[in-house]
Amino acid sequence: MQRNVRDANLARAPSRLVVAVTGASGSILALELLRWLREATDWELHVVVSAAALRTARLELGAGREAFAALADALHANKDIGAPIASGSFVTLGMVVIPCSMNTLAAIAHGLGDTLIARAADVTLKERRRLVLVPRETPLNLIHLRNMTAVTEAGAVVAPPVPAFYLGDLTPQRLVQQIAMRVASLFGVPPAPWAEWTGEA
Repeated sequence: MQRNVRDANLARAPSRLVVAVTGASGSILALELLRWLREATDWELHVVVSAAALRTARLELGAGREAFAALADALHANKDIGAPIASGSFVTLGMVVIPCSMNTLAAIAHGLGDTLIARAADVTLKERRRLVLVPRETPLNLIHLRNMTAVTEAGAVVAPPVPAFYLGDLTPQRLVQQIAMRVASLFGVPPAPWAEWTGEA
């Protein structure tokens, strides 16, 4: 009986996804993912943008907090560890950190919860929900690799933003879109037809 009640509650719960943006290079990837999710789903998007991410977004795109707020149902402050997404009782489909800085990767790998992003990622893992990390650092040192191993062993998916050159002569914008769609596909969102490999002609 208890299980039936739980299943019924989950069926009624809104489809929520947590999208965290950190200070690594690649702000455009986060915005493109949010745009694609807005277009392809009716999910409730909970977005957290770190101070370093805002600094990077200004540098790379001339974009500020409002660019992320426009694509979010809720924009949470990274210092607000009392936000809904800090609790496992707040049901979500999972979480993606895009781009994921090595600092954030290390915090998640070692179970730190001193920021909302790290806490929400920890909650995602403990609730056995999908956590996708999109690290952009290159090259990688042994510490980075060991932290990636640790989060993978804990249940996360590490998905570096590698372009799919096999799709043909794509523009830089199309490559960014393809990467965003590939990340979304890890949560069950099909890519646009042009971004999906259908076999060699």
